[in-house]
Parts: sequence; structure tokens; C-alpha cells
Amino acid sequence: MAALNLRTTAEIQAADAAHHWHPFTDTADLAAKGARVIASADGCWLTTNDGQRILDGMAGLWCVNVGYGRQEIVEAVARQMSQLAYYNTFFQTTHPAAAEFAEAVTAVAPPHMNRVFFTNSGSESNDTVFRLARVYWDAMGKPSKKIFISRRNGYHGSTVAASSLGGMKAMHAQSGLPIAGVHHINQPYVFGEAEGMDPAEFGRARARELEQAIDEIGEENVCAFIAEPIQGAGGVIIPPETYWPEIRRICAEREILLVADEVICGFGRTGRWFGSDTYEIEADLMPIAKGMTSGYVPMGGVLISDKVAGPVMAHAGEFYHGYTYSGHPAACAAGIANLRIMQEEKLPERVATDIGPYLAERWLKLGDHPLVGEARMKGLLGALELVADKTTNARFPNSGTAGMRCRDLSVEHGLVMRAVGDTMIISPPLILSHAEADELVDRARRALDALADETARSRAA
Repeated sequence: MAALNLRTTAEIQAADAAHHWHPFTDTADLAAKGARVIASADGCWLTTNDGQRILDGMAGLWCVNVGYGRQEIVEAVARQMSQLAYYNTFFQTTHPAAAEFAEAVTAVAPPHMNRVFFTNSGSESNDTVFRLARVYWDAMGKPSKKIFISRRNGYHGSTVAASSLGGMKAMHAQSGLPIAGVHHINQPYVFGEAEGMDPAEFGRARARELEQAIDEIGEENVCAFIAEPIQGAGGVIIPPETYWPEIRRICAEREILLVADEVICGFGRTGRWFGSDTYEIEADLMPIAKGMTSGYVPMGGVLISDKVAGPVMAHAGEFYHGYTYSGHPAACAAGIANLRIMQEEKLPERVATDIGPYLAERWLKLGDHPLVGEARMKGLLGALELVADKTTNARFPNSGTAGMRCRDLSVEHGLVMRAVGDTMIISPPLILSHAEADELVDRARRALDALADETARSRAA
């Protein structure tokens, strides 16, 4: 195949610096350094414009579950676009791809979820949840139930409603958020916040903060509780096993909708089709995105329980909400092909019984490194907690500096790891081989060793 790009790396970086405003980036700083240019990808590997091969430990941005270069998806999208490149799903209209993908995605969803509302991203999915949950309570004759409860350090997207639902301090401080109608409680972060407590008791205690918040706000005013089964962008926070059963009890007893944000955990990431399956959550609404097309075409959605769908359809009339590209034919075609690959290759099962345990055994051994306070993993979601003093788990001064340096060193050693403060996280493609898992851990250790050497030299200076 002929190269699509004939410009030099410097030319691309110059054009990028002059015109491209990147998400979640200090744009001036990036323009000064020059962006890393990814030119191609195959399987679990990226290739830069200068020829460096990098193992993608983050599956793009948590999304390329079936790996890069899957021609089945490319060909399905091409066929769809040659037949019907676009038509909307407003005004009592559908098309075959939307109907088929809706059928396919609800077939792998929990049995009580039989409808999906299509969006274009996880942020849009959570904006949809924000409105749909409130419409549900209107239909139930309880219009005062408007307030969402969510978690500090949780992430639900970057649009106004979605970033308000999330609990990211930096996002809120920069833009005057959250909007009215959102209340935050603490996260179940054992390493960072349990302070010597038994993890099981800590999990129950953090869950019961939801009950306390409901009492403070008034049950008659609370619409829903929203949380990720495992917090992704917050640092791969894996909750104690006691956490979700208690959350589920509280929502059921207190008549609160339970929203499981499956944007990252969905589509095999935790070893089941959804994180809700892994933790037996039985959510009322499930925002989805990322792995539903493996990132080949932008898409998101909201899986809607029969409990919510019935009253809204019966009593609310028209739901005044939607997006121009809801159910886009090309995205649906990509999704159908993506699900077919996942089913034929049994990728969720592979995460549960093969590559997940294989990588976890090796990843957890990184916990013996002098700069690692804890290594943890669930399915194919992993984290390393960087510490300055392993005996006390004391953090580095200037939070985030060590993590950012470790991220850069990791790329230099041919591995994409992401830094969340001083927590290093991974989320590799579900097709990762055993040999690639070994390579991932080896490259992560080399990055940690390089950081340790730099730290030692800095202390000696």
C-alpha cells in the first residue's frame, strides 16, 4: 500500500503546532516540543512517522479492544458507506445498520436491557443519561427527583453535564463546574485513602456515604447515582468486593436509579461483556462507547433497562433529545463487525481465563520495584502507584511530576503507559499475546528503572 503521508515529521509537527488545538493538553508546551506523530498501527503496535515501534499499552484511549488493522471492520465500513453513507434516525426513520446494531448490542447486554440510544461518544452518552433519568422520574410523577450523586475523582466525560457528573477537581476549577444538580461523594480508593482500614470495611464505609448523602439531600430530590464499575481516568481504582453490593442495596431500598458508566469497562475489558456483569451491579442505565466499535469509527450509546424504558415510552411522549449522527450507518457497520470479532474470538472469555490472568501474574510482580507502592489489575485494567519511599508509601513531592516523567520514559522504551498523577495505568488491546504481555511488563520495568536512576542522581546532586 502506498504511504498516505509524504510530509516529514518536522513538517507535520509544524502544521500541528500552528493549527491543531489538542484535548487535555498544554497547547503552548506541546507546540514548543513538537507532537509525537503516529503514522500507522497493527495489532497491538503503533509506528511513529520516524519508524519507532511502540507497544500500545492503552489501546488508543481505552478503546481499541480488537486491535489495529482489522480488515473485517474496514471492509464493513466501506461497504456500508458505498451503499448508504449517511441518513439520520430522527423523524420516524431508521436504516438497516442501526436496527441490526441495536439488536446486536442489546443481545450482549444484561437481560433486563433491551433498548439502546445511540450517541457519538461517552460524553454524549452521559449527557443523555443526565436528561433521560430526569425524564423518567417526571414520567413516574416524581418531578422533584433531579439531583445526581457521583464520585470525586470519577470521570464521565468533558462536556458540561458530563464533566459536572465527573469529580475531577482540575476540570471543575477551570470552568466553574459542576452545574447545579450534582453532588459528589468519596471514591473507594484503598491505596490512596483507606489509611490502614480493612479493605472490606473501607468498601462498605465508602458505599454508605451514598446513603448519608441521600439523607442530607432528601430521597425525594435524588434522581440517580452514577459511577464507573472501575474508575478509569481516575487511576484504575478497583473497588473492594464489598463496595458494589452495598451500593446496589442502597439504590434499591432508597428508590434511586443506578447508572453504571461502562464507557471504559464495557465490551470485555473486565473479563465479562460489561463491568456490571463482573460486579453484578444490575444497573438501570449504562452509558457505553469506546470498545463498542474498538475506536474505528466514533460511537457511543446508552443501554436502557426495561424499568426505565417502559414508563418513559408510556407517559413522557416525545423525548426531545438526539444528535445528528445518532446511529450513523458507518459507525453501526463498524460496531456490528467489531462485536462479531469479539464473539468469534471469545475475547471477553479470553480476558477472564487467559490473557487477563497471564498479564496480571507478571504485572503484579512490578510491585517489588523500589518506586512502586502497589501494583493492581482487574481484567485488562492495571495500575502502578509510584512512591518516593516504599517503606511508608510516601508520595513524591510535586504530585504528578514523577508520573509524567515515567510516562515519557515509558514511550522512550517503546511502551505507552498513561500517568494519572503519580499512578501509571494500562489498558491494552484484548488481543494482546503472551509474548506481548511479557514485553509490556519488561518495558514497564525498564521505564521504572530509568526513573529510579534519574531520581537517585537528582537526590545526589
